[in-house]
Amino acid sequence: MNSYIFLQHYWWFVVSLLGGLLVFLLFVQGGNSLLFCLGKTEEERKMMVNSTGRKWEFTFTTLVTFGGAFFASFPLFYSTSFGGAYWLWMLILFSFVLQAVSYEFQSKAGNLLGKNTYRGFLVANGIIGPVLLGGAVATFFTGSAFVIDKGNMTDTVMPVISRWANAGHGLDALLDVWNVVLGIAVFFLARVLGLLYFINNISDDLLVARCRRMVMPNALFFLLFFLAFLVRTLVSEGYAVNPATEEIYMEPYKYLHNFLAMPWVLVLFLIGVGGVLWGIGCTLLRPAFDKGIWFAGTGTVLTVLSLLLVAGYNHTAYYPSTADIQSSLTLSNSCSSQFTLKVMAYVSILVPFVLAYIFYAWRSIDRRKINAEEMRKNEHTY
Repeated sequence: MNSYIFLQHYWWFVVSLLGGLLVFLLFVQGGNSLLFCLGKTEEERKMMVNSTGRKWEFTFTTLVTFGGAFFASFPLFYSTSFGGAYWLWMLILFSFVLQAVSYEFQSKAGNLLGKNTYRGFLVANGIIGPVLLGGAVATFFTGSAFVIDKGNMTDTVMPVISRWANAGHGLDALLDVWNVVLGIAVFFLARVLGLLYFINNISDDLLVARCRRMVMPNALFFLLFFLAFLVRTLVSEGYAVNPATEEIYMEPYKYLHNFLAMPWVLVLFLIGVGGVLWGIGCTLLRPAFDKGIWFAGTGTVLTVLSLLLVAGYNHTAYYPSTADIQSSLTLSNSCSSQFTLKVMAYVSILVPFVLAYIFYAWRSIDRRKINAEEMRKNEHTY
């Protein structure tokens, strides 16, 4: 039984790490959201599109992997959230499909819609994607309207054990102001990361100078909304689980207690926040500094990882139900079998090798910064 609990916690860590990587990779969406307000000429916009265009597959692949990891390790969450809140997830996926189509077709011969139409799709994905993903992550703390009835598994006609309790099917998450607050925070964080990435990846004095000027206002908005959500979460009630009876109940200051009960997670969180602030601060204070994306990006991964660990560890319901508190999902009542988790744990040993390949491919792509001359000469551009 102890090994089963370990595997549940191990796979929640893997899922949380993928969530952190996904939020970091949203710099692609953040950069695209700035396409028309940051790029003043066709040449500048082309450099921006090609800068993010060389990385968009990483974001899309991580999003799919994040969902796949949930499907394999916590299938009840997958069927409840992805199956019940389908309008929210369909909008997210549709915006990412628009992104993929936009990159591939905006410069194709015979493009009837025009280049700027497809770039408008990129901007739409840059806004919709981060806001809705942030709102979806916020439901790990605020809850969603669903009901679980495992007794329906014996129903031969319709063995559906989870159902959504209203007609919103995910869109109701946007009616909770705190979900929107975190969504906006993720949006501005994505923009900050996008600006830091452009500074690191593009060699153009005017465009880079413009990026540096825009870091400050976007960072301030990010901090305002993120701190508001963080403070509210720490002082509010949380969904605790009685380990003896599996009963779920409301505990005052639950998420603050989780941080204090797991000091190593608190340390990770503080290092993550410090990394984000360091990357932003050095970029603002040192005109020649262009490595902010790596400090802020690493900090983003650690911060999101810590928040998701707090949402699931220490006897906490990681996906609370606002319709029926006892339907809330925990690591133990929503996971796969011990055999499945164990087999996948062996497969996960390959993950570091995949990450090493991504790192190698990333460095190979970014060996030289993008510049205007390359855009004029290189035929393989977006």
